[in-house]
Amino acid sequence: MRARRSPEPYLWLLFSGGGVVAALVLPVLVLLFGVLMPLGIVDWPAADHLRGLLDHALVRVALVVVVVLCLFHAAHRIRHTSEELLGIARFDLPVALLCYGAAIAGGVVAVRLLG
Repeated sequence: MRARRSPEPYLWLLFSGGGVVAALVLPVLVLLFGVLMPLGIVDWPAADHLRGLLDHALVRVALVVVVVLCLFHAAHRIRHTSEELLGIARFDLPVALLCYGAAIAGGVVAVRLLG
C-alpha cells in the first residue's frame, strides 16, 4: 500500500516564494506608491498610463502572482504562529483549511479583479 503524500512541502514552497516576493517586490511598491509619490518626489503616473499597463497580460499575471504568493505566505505564517502561540495544534486541519482557503479565495478575487 502506498503511503499518502503530504501537501506540506508544496505549502512551504508557496510560503518561501511569498517571502521572497514580500521581501523584494512589496518594499518597492510601498516606497513608490506610499512614500515617494505622496511626497511629490516622483510624479504620479497618469491614469491612462496605468490602464495601459494593466492591459498587458504579463503585467496582470505578475500582479496576480505577487498577490497570491503574499497571501499564501501570510496564510502559512498565520497557521503556524497561531498553532504555536495559542496552543491549538490539535486543530491543525481546520486552521489549515481556514488559512489556505482564505488565501485561495483572495487569489480568486485577485484573478477576477485583474482578469
